[in-house]
Amino acid sequence: MSLANGRTYLAIPGPSVVPDAVLRAMHRASPNIYEGELPDMMEGIVADLKRVARTDQNVAIYICNGHGAWEAALANTVAAGEKVLILATGFFALGWARIAQTMGIKADVLNFGNGGPIDLARVADKLKADTAHSYKAVMAVHVDTSSSNRNDFGPLRTLLDDLGHPALLMADCIAGLGCDRFEMDASGVDVAVAASQKGLMCPPGLGFVFFNDRAADIRKGMRHVSAYWDWSARAAPDAFYQYFGGTAPTHHLYGLRAALEMIHAEGIEAVWTRHATLARAIWAACEHWGQDGPLRLNISDPASRSHAVTAVTIGKPLGTQLRRWCAEEAGVTLGIGLGMGTKDDPASDGFFRFGHMGHVNAHMVLGVLGVVEAGLGALDIAHRQGGVAQAAKVISGV
Repeated sequence: MSLANGRTYLAIPGPSVVPDAVLRAMHRASPNIYEGELPDMMEGIVADLKRVARTDQNVAIYICNGHGAWEAALANTVAAGEKVLILATGFFALGWARIAQTMGIKADVLNFGNGGPIDLARVADKLKADTAHSYKAVMAVHVDTSSSNRNDFGPLRTLLDDLGHPALLMADCIAGLGCDRFEMDASGVDVAVAASQKGLMCPPGLGFVFFNDRAADIRKGMRHVSAYWDWSARAAPDAFYQYFGGTAPTHHLYGLRAALEMIHAEGIEAVWTRHATLARAIWAACEHWGQDGPLRLNISDPASRSHAVTAVTIGKPLGTQLRRWCAEEAGVTLGIGLGMGTKDDPASDGFFRFGHMGHVNAHMVLGVLGVVEAGLGALDIAHRQGGVAQAAKVISGV
């Protein structure tokens, strides 16, 4: 007998839960792509995307996932044979480095481990040694979905400016946009990449590259940019099809329109606050369970933890056993420990992840935590009882 029958819950860190309003908006016949409602709503979509990213600059939309957005950002700014500096605090920064390398770009990686903070002193030493200014970009991940580490970009901007280094500052905001505070213009980010399937609450399939005029000027000096990845026409189209390099992602656009309306009806500051409170509830439960058992939060410093995803270490093989019990016995799917194992086995049995991004609220989080606490008991994994009660205190404000 299983208690998983009924509506299941996907608590992985992306794709996130798609709201019913978004699903309803997408459930329609194919629209006219030449005139009428769909082309007419693009100006508003672009403006509202910029509101979420807190930028007055440019945005290009691609039919792709986050990996495509990674490539698009580089294709417009860094040529084969040139160099970038990548600041890695988890699996996904290393993934961006691999994309760069496949494009013939030389990627130097400063690796701070699976969740360690960026050491600005090490970055400064690297940039000071680059007297020829050979680094064309400094790249980091805002929220690394594997480690659940969160990085702030203001200090990196200050460092580049103080050293007089001309490298572009690039941010991967795929996991954090619409969940963790990110303000592109205020933090001095030149290029930011995002995707539709996390805080923007849509199915996978849309990638976004936000870029400022400084990055646009560098694009103008590039000798070769592929027709598809070129952001020039996408950001300033003369015709509707140029937004997408061809046929529009019609139904995704209707879903995105609905999702952006939900975000702005709530208010981005309120969205950030909701995510922060729900994240603290998860942390409170985990820290309580771990007092009498092996469960630990991967990021020890709360100031460096994401509000969109929480990575947890519990030891082999307990991570996989707990995930499977939650899915098979209670209908809750937790995230695998992606990138937290060895190089040859990145999906470690000793880790799991909570996804709490986008369309998520108090009863959803408390329900997931209740299932995890039940799983800890069912599998006889040592823990201090009462973690859900601690989470409830956070949510109630006690």
